[in-house]
Amino acid sequence: MAQTWTVLKILQWTADFFRDKGIEGGRRDAELLLGACLGLDRVGLYLHFDRPLEASELAAFRALLVRRARREPLQYILGETEFWSLPLAVSPAVLIPRQDTEVLIEEALRVATGGRVLDVGTGSGAIAIALASEWRDARVVALDICPRALQVAAGNARRNGVEAHIRFVEADLALLPEGPFDLIVSNPPYIPRADLDGLMPEVRDFEPRRALDGGDDGLDPYRILAAQAAGRLAPGGWLLVEVGIGQACHVQKLFEAAGLQESFCRADYGGVPRVVGSRRATGG
Repeated sequence: MAQTWTVLKILQWTADFFRDKGIEGGRRDAELLLGACLGLDRVGLYLHFDRPLEASELAAFRALLVRRARREPLQYILGETEFWSLPLAVSPAVLIPRQDTEVLIEEALRVATGGRVLDVGTGSGAIAIALASEWRDARVVALDICPRALQVAAGNARRNGVEAHIRFVEADLALLPEGPFDLIVSNPPYIPRADLDGLMPEVRDFEPRRALDGGDDGLDPYRILAAQAAGRLAPGGWLLVEVGIGQACHVQKLFEAAGLQESFCRADYGGVPRVVGSRRATGG
């Protein structure tokens, strides 16, 4: 006699399966994947624990389960994530936005008021879209070297109703658009090259390596940004960047050596120094 799989039973089995595969938060992943198959949110699943799954539903769920068991990120499987309470589509062409990056948005809102904004390495468009949603009079330029990433970002801008406020540009960070900008923001690649193979499988094997590789010491993008910042910022304009663990002091020194002033560091909510900011002199 064929076994009957209810919502509760398959969630319990999958959570155990994911745990054995070394996947943290397996129950949550199981709920989100099953919810995607059944068209239910997590509350809906809880209200239908006794509901048996049809064969077609089991097959669809099994296909998603196999992908996650191979350590493909949940966000790529679902095709979307959330950043700054905004829905964003994601694909392997873009880095998955992290909650830690929201600290960069908080600092941008603290030091600036809009105007001309440049987002370097926009990826999914998360930073540019978040700022455009907060500053409806801002003029945002979102730059990325990857055309597929720009397609994802442009779609996300339309989805969130800010496409009129953002201009997407295909270019390398080595040649930033002419300013002056009141604010330059970036979450650049900052993983030291030798550390890439030791990253979690979800990151190492699936996220775009070009969005991770920061050169031998992880600081190459900051050197490139620092060398151009003074010439692209308006007087009094800010450069704000996300940094990796142990990089904040080095990045501050790079910015100060480039003539930027009022350097500061902000930790994320886990206590890790995460954002470095510096300002072009108001009279410079």
